[in-house]
Amino acid sequence: MGIRSWRNSFRTFSFYGEPSSLEQKIQDVGVLHTLTQTAGAVSLHIPWDIPQDYNAIKEIASGLDIKFDAVNSNTFQDQANAKESYKYGSLSNVSQAVRQQAIQHNLDVINIGNKLGSKSLTVWLADGSCFPGQTNFQTALQNTESSLKEIYKGLPTDWSMLIEYKPYEPNFYSTVIQDWGTSFMLANACGEKAFSLVDLGHHLPNSNIEQIVSILMSKAKLGGFHFNDSKYGDDDLTVGSIKPYALFLIFNELVYGMENNPANPDLAWMIDASHNVKDPLEDLIQSLEAIQELTPKRF
Repeated sequence: MGIRSWRNSFRTFSFYGEPSSLEQKIQDVGVLHTLTQTAGAVSLHIPWDIPQDYNAIKEIASGLDIKFDAVNSNTFQDQANAKESYKYGSLSNVSQAVRQQAIQHNLDVINIGNKLGSKSLTVWLADGSCFPGQTNFQTALQNTESSLKEIYKGLPTDWSMLIEYKPYEPNFYSTVIQDWGTSFMLANACGEKAFSLVDLGHHLPNSNIEQIVSILMSKAKLGGFHFNDSKYGDDDLTVGSIKPYALFLIFNELVYGMENNPANPDLAWMIDASHNVKDPLEDLIQSLEAIQELTPKRF
């Protein structure tokens, strides 16, 4: 199970013992793995966690039996010293210069991940609109597909690209990659190394997520899974804290799919929950235990 290297996409409250470097974050993941034996990977977010010394970081991770899972790009906020702004979108932007900057960022993330031994890139776009008429739906989707294809060309032969979807937030009128169908369509357009990524919080209330999982696996296009829980939307709550039975049903499809759909690749698993008021290590242990308890066992 991969542990993400970031706490929250927003500002958070500090706490005693909070890791202040990538090295310390990996050491914390090592503690989790020692206690649970199920947290043997870390998923880095770029540019928030760019290693200063790749060999040193790899040595620390190796000593803790930690591998590097999917690397995550960031085009949902402007970066320091960036020439172009993502205020009106990144891969979907009407400006070719903005799109090219976003494409190059993803290619740079692939290069960083490749140095660490990662094998996949996760792309989540905030691109969308806040009111009718702000964007042309078809143009935005076409630009996104074209941009993703350029990123896809930069994948090493043994890598995969995971395309995440989300119905709303931070844009609340439209989102370019708003559902699993759009993600699936874009993955097919890119090629056999592109897959959909399911995040439990990235669905409208009461969506039948287990059916989505089943469909994607039957088409060999489920590449990754982000675990969390929610009451209203993308709440990023502790796994299994709100809807444990729903999680069991999802796992039932995951286990069946892994046993009966060999064409579907091994999945990139990650806990994608926010830790603000609760101790992150405590929260992650609770999430890991919930995943273990709610996974259907085959005897």
